[in-house]
Amino acid sequence: MTVTSIRHRRLHLRRRAVLPVLAAVTAGCAAVAVLIFSGTGASAAVAPVGLGTAADFSVLAGSTATNTGPSFLGQSLGVHPGNTAPGFLPIMVGGEIHLGDAVALQAKNDLTDAYNDAAGRTPFTSLPTELGGTTLSPGVYRLPTAQLTGTLTLDSQGDPAAVFIFQIDSTLITAANSSVVFINGASPCNVYWQVSSSATIGTGTRFVGNILAQTSITMRTGATLQGRALAQTGAVTLDTNVITAPVCLPPTDGPTGQPTGQPTGQPTGQPTGQPTGQPTGGPTGGPTGQPTGGPTGLPTHTHLPVTGGSGGSALAPLLTALGSVAVATGAALLLLYRRRTSES
Repeated sequence: MTVTSIRHRRLHLRRRAVLPVLAAVTAGCAAVAVLIFSGTGASAAVAPVGLGTAADFSVLAGSTATNTGPSFLGQSLGVHPGNTAPGFLPIMVGGEIHLGDAVALQAKNDLTDAYNDAAGRTPFTSLPTELGGTTLSPGVYRLPTAQLTGTLTLDSQGDPAAVFIFQIDSTLITAANSSVVFINGASPCNVYWQVSSSATIGTGTRFVGNILAQTSITMRTGATLQGRALAQTGAVTLDTNVITAPVCLPPTDGPTGQPTGQPTGQPTGQPTGQPTGQPTGGPTGGPTGQPTGGPTGLPTHTHLPVTGGSGGSALAPLLTALGSVAVATGAALLLLYRRRTSES
């Protein structure tokens, strides 16, 4: 075999060894590029559920809303297609009262859209019925029925815009004095309980999030809700409860803690009799930060801000670095290959 033949054979062998390496590096670069520029990696955040005008209501019911005791609603009260709300006085409602009118109808339509959106979210993680003693990260969860005894902890993992969606195929029931708590910056703004039947919040329970029930919602004596009780077809029943709007982080360019809008009108109905005196303070057991001297007028609305992230921001710097390393490695191998080839 001649010297020239030997050189050609060595060159052929080098090509066979180097080309697969270059192909692998190229494929890796392509994969990294897809992750960097698509922004849809596996860790993409769950988008919040849009409530539309239903976000202006603390209580929204289908047939009726009833109350016993000195309850307080931080936002509006609405009923449709029903038109009754026995037990409520205007001083108990921080927003507006809409009974069987067009505003309540629009809110109910928006509630239906939100309910269907929450119910259809995928992928989801299946959970057992009992939520007490559990710590959950952001995501979509499905349960046959939901029972809360004790404490459920929601961990946002440092993202105040984190979204938690619970898809419940039947009922939601909490035991007395149970609670939902947050750690690491979580917010009740983006917690959604899609209940295919009815929800019962037990005596003294401290609950959070937007309850989107197909049928009815009952809050037992002294239970509190930082969120909204929104029922499509049945009743919402209260007994000495406080429902406040979810407290969200304010916009970075707006005034801290200030409401974002004013009420558009006065309540549509008045009670048949006036109270004999004005309340000297807010309801006992209410959250800190509520007015303590009784409202002198209708408080401004607290609207649900648009929250939620793209889901890829935390990984972008890492992926960019990995892409740069992969590209540099490929270029170095290619230069080495060309130098060896020219030398041969």
